[in-house]
Amino acid sequence: MNLRQLETFYWAAKLGSFSAAADRLNATQSTVSMRIQDLERDFGRTLFDRGRRGARITAMGRELMRYAEEVLRLSAEVRERLASSATMPGVLRIGVVEMISVTWLPRLVKAIHETYPKLALELDEALTQNLVEDLNQGNLDLILAAGRTPGYNFNQVSLGAVEFAWMASPSLSLPKRRLGPRDLQHWPVIALSRESYHHRSIEEWFRSGGAHCRRIDTCKSLGVAAALAGAGLGVTLLPPRCYRNELKAGRLQVITVAPRFRPVEFTATCSVATIQPLARRISELAGEVSDFDKVPAKRKQKRNGM
Repeated sequence: MNLRQLETFYWAAKLGSFSAAADRLNATQSTVSMRIQDLERDFGRTLFDRGRRGARITAMGRELMRYAEEVLRLSAEVRERLASSATMPGVLRIGVVEMISVTWLPRLVKAIHETYPKLALELDEALTQNLVEDLNQGNLDLILAAGRTPGYNFNQVSLGAVEFAWMASPSLSLPKRRLGPRDLQHWPVIALSRESYHHRSIEEWFRSGGAHCRRIDTCKSLGVAAALAGAGLGVTLLPPRCYRNELKAGRLQVITVAPRFRPVEFTATCSVATIQPLARRISELAGEVSDFDKVPAKRKQKRNGM
């Protein structure tokens, strides 16, 4: 038995298939099968039931999984503490939301490569809920997303907060006064997908005023939402810092509303039990690189998100 065999077993069990483990380890499926067969030969026990529906972990496999996770975590901790950053190899899978992609992600990537020149990155942009699911399933090592992921099995670093505001094209001729949910419910709303913080926050804002918007069009990008709003097709919720040019050119305008939206906190999140030695270090580096507004200590205890 060796670490490579244990790591292969761990990912096959975690991801639920040999093919997924092969992709995760950048190996062939035959290599994964061979390593697991060698491990089974060492123990003299079957770790997976192989059938038409794929490989399902056995009771013996579940017992080994507890030890494999601990061994790999300790191995990662040793590497993290003792290895030079310049010699740390490997692949780090990072999931990010659009808000970070269009602001300081390039600076983070540059800082990572300067500190860990042998580390390869795999970046995936998606909505927060999808990123959390991928983190839980082991498809990602680290996520940079909106809000704080509930639970005690996560290591989370605050990346700061961002102000969001209602915006629309001047061509909509909205009333020149402070507007509430009952006022805005009469205009079409443009939001991100239903599973996003963006969509849920918009719905909660309308409900807080006893209102219900007559129509919500959805998309998967703040950029698309801004373009649609700029064309006069509805009102949307956007971060003013990212749309200064549109505001200055008069394509968009900020709508004065009550109640206002609270700033949205973003966090770097990885599993406490991660076997990736650099996930926590990169989380801290992301916190240093981020140029979002710092969050007061008391607010960090509250769940917030977009």
